[in-house]
Amino acid sequence: MPSHTINGLFVTPILADFGAEVCGVDWAQIPLPEELIKTLIRIQDQYAVIIFRDTGLDNERHVAFSAQLGRLEKNPAWGSERVGTPFLFDVSNIESDGSLVKKETVSIALALGPEPQLEGSPISERWHHALGNALWHTDSSFNQHRSKYSLLLAHAVPEAGQGNTEFADTRQAWADLPDAEKEKLRALVVEHDLWHSRKLASPNEYEELTTEERNVKPPAWHRLVQKGPSGEETIFLAAHAKTLFDVDGEMLADSQEIIWDLIAHCTQPKYTSTAEWKSAGTLMWWNNRQSMHRASPYTENMGPRDIRRSTVIDDRPLALGVSKKTPQRSSMSS
Repeated sequence: MPSHTINGLFVTPILADFGAEVCGVDWAQIPLPEELIKTLIRIQDQYAVIIFRDTGLDNERHVAFSAQLGRLEKNPAWGSERVGTPFLFDVSNIESDGSLVKKETVSIALALGPEPQLEGSPISERWHHALGNALWHTDSSFNQHRSKYSLLLAHAVPEAGQGNTEFADTRQAWADLPDAEKEKLRALVVEHDLWHSRKLASPNEYEELTTEERNVKPPAWHRLVQKGPSGEETIFLAAHAKTLFDVDGEMLADSQEIIWDLIAHCTQPKYTSTAEWKSAGTLMWWNNRQSMHRASPYTENMGPRDIRRSTVIDDRPLALGVSKKTPQRSSMSS
């Protein structure tokens, strides 16, 4: 589809009807006029992922704009302490003290002398937690009240080619499935667990969870097949997906095989595109109900990648997920 204009905004599609760059927003006027918000949501509904360049946004205006789109998710302290607001999640490669994240910190000498004994290197929790972001996922699917939008703003970006974000169109991926398979998948409920994806990405670090970790982020249950803003069906899936349940609430023994087969289907090249963080001020806004995404993994040679995410809570049917025990009956009333 060629570039076009919608109510004064210049829209350049990226992959047919999936993803677009949008120009023409005056970010200095936040809060944005209501008619402009409606136009942006209309564009977002169509493309699922929209990108703005050179916004000049800071934390305050980032949060204020996001709040115009709905109620914001509050983050735990460990996700927002450096950025100073619970409404922004810090997904940077920067530690709370301002240093760049490293896989392991420098070893500490325990004794003086020509051959000092060295303590085992402390592990960077941020490094290992972020490894899960390099798996295909949707944000906050592990919350019982799921998210609708994610808005990720760059404050500093590394060199070109580092730290990109990939997106997958779960709408078209669903549409292309055989009808017989769709019928089977519509009946399924998914258990989403943050710690499942973290253990997949960093099995040694997350082999044993603390009681605090389990209590902070317990699992959540959502229908596998959801509806997008225009009523079209889509797959709601992520690396957080741990277990599938059938119409009777029985666990499927081959859950992980089915889940990863679906993720592989959704992330074929024909459904995916790569978005580059070209400069500070880039804002990427995506719909978690219509897409999956993954970040480029950290490397120890990567420069500062300071990006911060606001997350808008979903307000549509099924946003509260379903009951673990009675998935189908509860899902219809959620």
